[in-house]
Amino acid sequence: MRMKKPFLSLLTVVGLSVSLLAGCGNGSEIKSITTTGGSAAASSDQVKFNFYFTGSQNVKDLWDSLEPMFEKQHPDIDVNLVYIPSGTGAEPTYDRIVAAKKAGKGSGDIDLYEDGITSVAQGTKDGIWEQLNEKDIPNLSKVNTDTMKDVDNFAVPYRSSAVVLAYDSSKISNPPTTLDELLQWIKANPEQFAYNDPSTGGSGSSFVQTIVYKDLPEEDIHNSDPAIMEKWDGGFDTLKEIGPYVYGQGIYPKKNQGTLDLLMNGEVSLIPAWSDMVLQQLNEGLLPDTIKMQQITPGFNGGPTYLMVNQESDKKQAINEFLNFVLSPEAQEVIVDKMNGFPGIELSNMSQEMQNKFDGVAEGFRTFNIGDLGTEINKRWQSDVAAK
Repeated sequence: MRMKKPFLSLLTVVGLSVSLLAGCGNGSEIKSITTTGGSAAASSDQVKFNFYFTGSQNVKDLWDSLEPMFEKQHPDIDVNLVYIPSGTGAEPTYDRIVAAKKAGKGSGDIDLYEDGITSVAQGTKDGIWEQLNEKDIPNLSKVNTDTMKDVDNFAVPYRSSAVVLAYDSSKISNPPTTLDELLQWIKANPEQFAYNDPSTGGSGSSFVQTIVYKDLPEEDIHNSDPAIMEKWDGGFDTLKEIGPYVYGQGIYPKKNQGTLDLLMNGEVSLIPAWSDMVLQQLNEGLLPDTIKMQQITPGFNGGPTYLMVNQESDKKQAINEFLNFVLSPEAQEVIVDKMNGFPGIELSNMSQEMQNKFDGVAEGFRTFNIGDLGTEINKRWQSDVAAK
């Protein structure tokens, strides 16, 4: 498989605990892809539900692969994939779910939704997600209990990715390996480091949050108590201090791809980036083969991508069957291979071959679960850092 070699190379640099879990559109905004199977599709007994998801092309390719696998095993269920290209309407989709609930109009034809921890937290607060259990979805038992506890069983963490340092090895022979070394490197190499506006992409957000929580107790990265905001001053002082040394003496690109483009074009030589995006673009020849990756200590926060069930959906039994399939070792191996990332279930549940791919991987990967504090960090970054 073309992706296998770079995937294995990631495992030598990205720290991962072996118990790891796994970063209202109008008609013109939404592309709907429905795949059905022969005579089963015509069956009047078939249950159809709508699954809305967003992301880059690799996410679409993943679900285009998993959907027929599931429907072959479950010909009585039709999964209607509704793909929203990254940056074209994920937030309005969430708003549609909330609006339908408030108007008493059921699910609003959105039964299953994929997004990150911010939508999990907001949706839990808004009361729109169904709380899940192992009785209805037996394979939830394969997911790390602490991660399920983080989301109070209102979401399924089905895959995970890590934020790493991506660098041009033709310019950097010894990349930083710790956060302190990274901060020193940024000052010693003016305008050669870039990170994106944290409100526009997870890699920039990860960098900012890692700096803000640098000297805070480890337990604070799993706490959404607003009182923690009082501890942020030191981190924001650091972000302001390095501002004149980053790309353009304080220019922050939009979206994860914005910084990758700068690295690709040779305008900078070091950035934080999602590991799966780097690997995909290396595979496709979009990034030069001189681009390498390095995780630092403490690690940048990455984390799962989640699936949430609309509480108002009347297709929950069919959705639960689908979620159980997604958490099966068979589906998880496809997810790992296609997304160049980490499984949503614990490695002990994977095939021995898959477990062997993770042999010798050091710890380092971290997940943050700070709820609405992530939004507060972005607001303060805009006023304290970007505006300077």
